[in-house]
Amino acid sequence: MTEFAADKILNKGQRPAGKGNSTRPSGQPIASENTSLTAGPQGPTVLDDLHLIEKLAHFNRERVPERTPHAKGHGAFGELHITEDVSQYTKAKLFQKGTVTPMAARFSTVAGEQGSPDTWRDVHGFALRFYTEDGNYDIVGNNTPTFFLRDGMKFPDFIHSQKRLGANGLRDADMQWDFWTRNPESAHQVTYLMGDRGTPKTTRNQDGFGSHTFQWINEDGAPVWVKYHFKTRQGWETFTDAEAQEMAGKNADYHREDLYNAIEHGDYPVWDVKVQIMPFEEAENYRWNPFDLTKTWSQKDYPLVDVGYFVLNRNPRNFFAQIEQLALDPGNLVPGIGLSPDRMLQARAIAYADQQRYRIGPNYKQLPVNQPLNQVNTYEHEGSMSFLFNDPADPVYSPSRHEKGNGYLDDAEENIRTEAYPAHDLYVNPDPHGSDLTRAPYVHHAEDDDFIQPGILYRDVMDDAAKERLADNITNAMAGVSAETEQRVYHYWDQVDENLGKRVRELFAEKN
Repeated sequence: MTEFAADKILNKGQRPAGKGNSTRPSGQPIASENTSLTAGPQGPTVLDDLHLIEKLAHFNRERVPERTPHAKGHGAFGELHITEDVSQYTKAKLFQKGTVTPMAARFSTVAGEQGSPDTWRDVHGFALRFYTEDGNYDIVGNNTPTFFLRDGMKFPDFIHSQKRLGANGLRDADMQWDFWTRNPESAHQVTYLMGDRGTPKTTRNQDGFGSHTFQWINEDGAPVWVKYHFKTRQGWETFTDAEAQEMAGKNADYHREDLYNAIEHGDYPVWDVKVQIMPFEEAENYRWNPFDLTKTWSQKDYPLVDVGYFVLNRNPRNFFAQIEQLALDPGNLVPGIGLSPDRMLQARAIAYADQQRYRIGPNYKQLPVNQPLNQVNTYEHEGSMSFLFNDPADPVYSPSRHEKGNGYLDDAEENIRTEAYPAHDLYVNPDPHGSDLTRAPYVHHAEDDDFIQPGILYRDVMDDAAKERLADNITNAMAGVSAETEQRVYHYWDQVDENLGKRVRELFAEKN
């Protein structure tokens, strides 16, 4: 059963194995794949060589634009197995006990471009797609439970600061630290990034997180808030800063190669799926705003609940078609799962789909790896590279006299409603903080402060050796900062912990 689940996705779109003479893309036989048509033995190449023109023109267009963040990635396929009963919290079919759901996973770095090393210090993307009975459900997270920002408005600025200067095309430590220190909400994530988690040894030896707060809704319509945790069974291993740099020079594709080879050799990696569950009403007065992506929920307050596990047991048949064109989107939701007032999540639910429309076209969801398993019944049609089309008898508008239906809440006849209804397909929020449009910061909770949690991470989670590695990694990453930014960096880490700030000063002075 498990083999069939993954293969069902991988088989989509694959041509039969080639044999015999080659053809043009439209099926015509080709005279030669090796010799151009010329005007005489030594004459010029002629435009009438249609296959030469096709071959070169397609070659020039083989690459699609890379993702802006998370450009360098790799992935695999497998199955999600649900072993525990969580039906009291969600009606989502993929999370019902005993269910096996085919899935895809893509792992990535954030800042590096397509050819950059896997082992550069970075946050690592941990993105999952589940091909469910109700359509595709995507969880687009990282190997950290937090992020640098709490509002999507800042996201382009953040990515710009981690990429390259316009003047010289080089990455710049001063630009990075200037942005981080002027956005103190970044402190928790930067502490994770500069710690051991910034250099995982392999893809298989890291945990993953949904990072955002999501909502689960049960059959009775009762909501809870959840956070996803994916715990590696392979053991949690990391490189030191020096080991990561050394491997970057030896093998830029180390993580990609390791995952591929492990699966090829039958050493299938497994992650346990767990969630934290917060009762709906408790979100209002929890000590930290539970929708702020720069914060975690204490596991003492909300312990991990076992759900099941997932296994990756199939490599892609074609990397470009099934990993590069895998278009993950946090807006891909299924009944029983919703968004939350997390502003980064809501921004990503808009931005991710739009980037895929730019990268691979408005009909990217028609590509085999992006097709759901269930039947699509849509009024979308036409557009660039539309290779699926609706039944000729189907209407192209709604409502209509035809059998093709409307939304499940729509009036079947005239599509006229006189009453309002909640958007339970997004998330249940019966007590929002006002309905007027406003630009306001997150509602401040009792212990909300940007430096409390990174301070706890430093003092209560890291041992002395980890603390020393953190300070060493920070000062390595500071190489090239301006004198002004240097002082801001010290102040930044002083607010996390005075001892950490002191050690950063000492080490940076020694190295300079």
